Amino acid sequence: MWLFPKRRVYLDHASAPPVLPEAVRAMREAEELVGNPGAIHAEAVAAKKSLENSREHIALLIGCKARELIFTDGLTEANNIAVLGSARKLELQGRTLNGTHWLVSSIEHDSVLHCFGEVERMGGTVTCVEPDERGIVLPEAVAAALKPETVFVSIGWANNEIGTVQPLASIARVIREHERPTSLTCGLPIVFHTDGGQAPLYVSTVVQSLGVDLVSLGANKLYGPHGVGALIIRNRVELSSVLFGGKQEHGARPGTENVALAAGFAAAFEKIVGERDAEARRVEKLRGQLASELALQVPGLVVNGDLKHALPHMLNVSIPNISSEYLTLSLDHAGIAVSTKSACREGEESRSHVVEALKGEDWRARNTIRMSLGRDTDASDIARTVEAFVRFASPKKG
Repeated sequence: MWLFPKRRVYLDHASAPPVLPEAVRAMREAEELVGNPGAIHAEAVAAKKSLENSREHIALLIGCKARELIFTDGLTEANNIAVLGSARKLELQGRTLNGTHWLVSSIEHDSVLHCFGEVERMGGTVTCVEPDERGIVLPEAVAAALKPETVFVSIGWANNEIGTVQPLASIARVIREHERPTSLTCGLPIVFHTDGGQAPLYVSTVVQSLGVDLVSLGANKLYGPHGVGALIIRNRVELSSVLFGGKQEHGARPGTENVALAAGFAAAFEKIVGERDAEARRVEKLRGQLASELALQVPGLVVNGDLKHALPHMLNVSIPNISSEYLTLSLDHAGIAVSTKSACREGEESRSHVVEALKGEDWRARNTIRMSLGRDTDASDIARTVEAFVRFASPKKG
């Protein structure tokens, strides 16, 4: 039995927001299309038309050309294709990875960091760039880490644990300036990749203005269905598939495309883009209330990251002398869902590698709580959450 009313407070939208009704309807309609979009009969042509309509719609909303967007089975696969597809392309061109340099920020999602571990195994040299104490990867830090032999850089658009939005356009300018006088890379451009994650929920920047070459997206982070994502591949970049099979998605991602999931992705994206600015202002106000009340009422609480430069729905805090796992479970029993870090790391090591990179007190990386608000969050949810935090996280009086 819950300690609070039956309606639960869901503050884990960064992990998996609910699928919008518009996306569900679009998927149900598309499920009626029985054809394989790779065939040539009438049913297949109808399925292909639906798939391409979804592609064109998402491309228009994110600000790229439809031919630059391929569908994947999610954000993790998109990241893998971006990083390892670039590495494989170099190998197939006869250029060994030995002597190549790869750059990644230390606060990336595991689906990016583990790819760079594989690049190291393949012979590449990898450098991790540290953020500042706010969680921002500064352009000058990237500039200092670039080398004549650098071939690839990956900096996430917005961090998945503390929400800090990175200055991608400024970083891109640094990369392009470094590129110009360099001849040691045999004329290879430096490929700039970003894990898009949840940034398009609240950041309206058109992809073309970011200066990036590759952008990974996941529908499940954008109120769309699980099991579908996208990778934007700008014209100057060539990738080789890391999967084997057919020639779907320009040969970069073999396998029969899921027409229904693509339709759900497009419908969800259209809905959130249409309401993005108003929703950003609404959740930012609620997040501000939550942050200020927690800071006032929970002794020793520290906000991780910089709320002025973060996605408006995300709040990451650390509380001394209390287990984050205990607090998460206590809040869950009270009907409030939060997480201790990225859901992909739950149950693994107890420290947050993102908060650890902020160079604060040692306990902060162990005692993190991530709260991420959503479209269904209201003022009463904030009040319930603050009350529960005070109940479970404040020192008990004798």
